[in-house]
Amino acid sequence: MTLSLTGWQKRTLLVLAGLAVVALFALAFTAGRATATPSYPSSTSADAGFARDMQAHHNQAVEMSMIVRDEVDDDMLRTVAYDIVTTQQQQAGQMYAWLEEWGLSQSSSQPRMEWMSGASGDHAGMEMATTEAGHGSMLMPDGRMPGMASDAQLEELRNSTGDDAARQFLNLMIVHHEAGVDMAEAGAELAETDQVRDLASKIQVGQQAEITLMQGMLDAL
Repeated sequence: MTLSLTGWQKRTLLVLAGLAVVALFALAFTAGRATATPSYPSSTSADAGFARDMQAHHNQAVEMSMIVRDEVDDDMLRTVAYDIVTTQQQQAGQMYAWLEEWGLSQSSSQPRMEWMSGASGDHAGMEMATTEAGHGSMLMPDGRMPGMASDAQLEELRNSTGDDAARQFLNLMIVHHEAGVDMAEAGAELAETDQVRDLASKIQVGQQAEITLMQGMLDAL
């Protein structure tokens, strides 16, 4: 027995077949997206290097700010110190969370600041010195990142009070921020992810404004 279909029935079957094909493609696409592995920065990327090094930089800024808040009576300076503590603790937490999300360790065998080697321009006068192993390095001879206070400077700050503590803190933090601004500039230029570029740009603008404010406070002293 031969089944005879009208023109309308044939067109209906063709439409239904087309919808079925579209549905199959949509299902395959959705399944592929659900099972695909997210693409994260590698351990040697500028994103990871920035997150690790800026965390260390921020942590020392928080330490110095906590010290000076207990040693000075100047309300403006205490406010600046408090703002540095709250802002940089929050930002350090963001960067810590990124590395966790990316499945990367919080530390690396890669030398600090090596990720900056591809940045254009001069960053905080950070000259690329040559190490004994023949590699370029922006670190100071004792291994500190530019802008980082030495143990002796931190101890001197802890033992200071009043205007002396304020003056030492402002001098140290201005230098610290200048290096931080240059690290942030390099991060904004070299990072692959929007989240790192956005935070780096925010740090650059925020710390440059604080440098101007702290320089005025230092001049007043």
